[in-house]
Amino acid sequence: MRILISGASGLLGLNLALEACGEHEVYGVVNHHKLYQPPFTVLQCDLTSDQTRRQILEQVSPHWVIHCAALADLEVCEANPPLAKKLNTDLPAKLAEDVSKGGACLLHVSTDAVFDGLRGDYTEDDQPHPLSVYAQTKLAGEQAVFAAHPDPLVVRVNFYGWSLSGKRSLAEFFFNNLQTGKETPGFHDVYFCPLLANDLAQILFRMMELNLSGLYHVVAPQPISKYEFGIQLAQAFGFDPSLIRPVSVLQAGLRAARSPNMTLSIAKLQKVFPDPLPEINAGLQRFVSLYKEGYPERLKAMNAAS
Repeated sequence: MRILISGASGLLGLNLALEACGEHEVYGVVNHHKLYQPPFTVLQCDLTSDQTRRQILEQVSPHWVIHCAALADLEVCEANPPLAKKLNTDLPAKLAEDVSKGGACLLHVSTDAVFDGLRGDYTEDDQPHPLSVYAQTKLAGEQAVFAAHPDPLVVRVNFYGWSLSGKRSLAEFFFNNLQTGKETPGFHDVYFCPLLANDLAQILFRMMELNLSGLYHVVAPQPISKYEFGIQLAQAFGFDPSLIRPVSVLQAGLRAARSPNMTLSIAKLQKVFPDPLPEINAGLQRFVSLYKEGYPERLKAMNAAS
């Protein structure tokens, strides 16, 4: 299968490409962040250019396009709403239209942040209520994709993993601080259902093989607070869990509003998916195993900016 992945230097995009390139023909699109000798074909371009985007799609002629590229920094989105709209709403709309014309299947990656988090355990039928510019533009992106492509697969996710810079995910934040014995804050009042990016990649490929379409929540099967996630990560690595200090998200001084309960129901996916989704502890154990195998160093070696 020929797969085109946007945002291939990002946390999810890079792990997706690496998980896929053993079995599939993978083309990864990057913009500013070059990759050094990755085991898949890299195309450096700006997908917001109509001409460039269409040329890439025509050149690759993919069976599937996985759209991971986004402006995911909530604080940057809050400070620059026009840029957030351009990357999180307008680009998915244009890409979906072009992919539809070419006849390829489309997987669009969205976020659990589209809900206000007042209760949690949201289903795909629940009405979103995004609080931040990031969440608002991502929800508008979902809606634009459904309007532009006849049968897309849209997934709302939450994930962590090893990244190109080593500083992109919450798990890396905890790891980097704990490794040096630094006391680290963890939000005790923010709940989520994070999946390891490598596990999420395998689930998404299976969903593609099953030819699923429509909207699905794809997260871990149980909720956890960000504080408790830090505790479990510390325990998995053998770090001192007492270094994790419980704090409230309200004390963090963040510009963008955060949903306190981002937990999602995966009942819809479980009805059609043949395997159970990995639990949080299993994901953390694999996160540790990847570290011991030198996976983070492999990623850093691909970082042309380092």
